[in-house]
Amino acid sequence: MNGADTAWIIVATALVLFMTLPGLALFYGGLVRARNVLSVFMQCYAIACLMSVLWLVAGYSIAFGDGNTLWGGLGKMFLLDITADSLSGTLPEVLFFAFQMTFAIITPALIVGAYVERIGFGFVLLFSGLWMLLCYAPVVHWIWGGGMLADGGIFGETGVRDFAGGIVVHETAGIAALLIAVFLGPRQHRTTPPHNPGYVMIGAAMLWVGWFGFNGGSQLAADGGAAMALTVTHISAATASLTWALWEKLKYGKASLVGIVTGTIAGLASITPASGFVGPVEALVIGAIAGVLCQEAVNVIRNMLKIDDTLDVFAVHGVGGIFGTIMIAVFGAGTWAAQLGGLAVVGAYTVVVTLVLIFVTRAITPLRVSPETEVNGLDLEVHGERAYDIVS
Repeated sequence: MNGADTAWIIVATALVLFMTLPGLALFYGGLVRARNVLSVFMQCYAIACLMSVLWLVAGYSIAFGDGNTLWGGLGKMFLLDITADSLSGTLPEVLFFAFQMTFAIITPALIVGAYVERIGFGFVLLFSGLWMLLCYAPVVHWIWGGGMLADGGIFGETGVRDFAGGIVVHETAGIAALLIAVFLGPRQHRTTPPHNPGYVMIGAAMLWVGWFGFNGGSQLAADGGAAMALTVTHISAATASLTWALWEKLKYGKASLVGIVTGTIAGLASITPASGFVGPVEALVIGAIAGVLCQEAVNVIRNMLKIDDTLDVFAVHGVGGIFGTIMIAVFGAGTWAAQLGGLAVVGAYTVVVTLVLIFVTRAITPLRVSPETEVNGLDLEVHGERAYDIVS
């Protein structure tokens, strides 16, 4: 065990959990109407709790067990054979488990943004739990757990390069979000503005800070690689924020707070897969393109395809993660065959598993709340609470 590595990953684990609670909850909560803000908080919080338990039960074993190239098996269920002295590289394995658990929390939580204000709470929990175990965990094994897409797998000695989750986290969550949005249908009132842009900014700022643990921690060591990953993460986020705001100003005459912080998230998602393989100049390029690319993707999904991916999960996270994954090949840090092939394999698998789970889950529990519940708001109708005395 290395003490410095262990100390850094303890901090990184806390930072990644901070991304979901309260970062993502505030970011998403501020974007919805006042009558639904607590439902978003509840969804993020409940997902965090459920994924933690399921990761212990079987998720970690499926992702990082010693099975085969397709899945890790069930040999590490409940961490039964792991003690405080068990090691994973230079880290206590229980700490590696906890760090990876925070990724298993935020990935299904990202999907929340696609279905807010109209989803059934039972569907959220059942779908998220099954999806993490059957879609996310196997993909983790394929790329990070020594499976079929890793080095020496189906793409040869140089496998798929995904440093911190462009494919594993952002592509999978983005595709699942888009599919749920299609089956769920649009909200009754799609044009309602965010009820609290201040929450959105605060949540985005928390995500930005937490992302240092997300990307920097993925080095799994306290060294120069972690420092570089952290630095390029910041550069990409800052640059994408500026290009998003500039593009918005050129198109609409005003640069909004919600816009610039959405650009931040686009820059963060785009640098995530490449953060361990590029330097500051490459990060500048990735961020500069991401701010415009993801904004245009929002327009395509929302206005051209008329899909109510409410908080633009696919356009920002899905497109950003896919773009960053491709840029690894552009900058020569990975092969085109592996990067594009990895995107295709994981994309196809995610589509199939997500579709099956949507059909299965909605046969067990309602996909969408009643029209009356949607009008009155999920806070009061579903959870018996409301955030404000006067709601809109």
